[in-house]
Amino acid sequence: MTETTLAGVERALDRADDLETEEAVSVLRTARQDLRNLGTDADVDEQRRQELEDRLEQRIREVTERDAYDGGLGAAMNPTEDDAP
Repeated sequence: MTETTLAGVERALDRADDLETEEAVSVLRTARQDLRNLGTDADVDEQRRQELEDRLEQRIREVTERDAYDGGLGAAMNPTEDDAP
């Protein structure tokens, strides 16, 4: 088993940008679990770990919702003035 580091979690976060939705979510969820495991490590910068966890949560939401936006649902959810009823 490889040792998890904050830098490794950051690499997973960056790598998810280039993946399809299912694979990206899987990578991000694994990274989130790795971060949670690091929460008990006294040598880990807790503030940085928490910032990364917040970024991961946001990326997971973005990735899972991007298909809805790509499918045109984003326009219905965020109409412009021309589209508004």
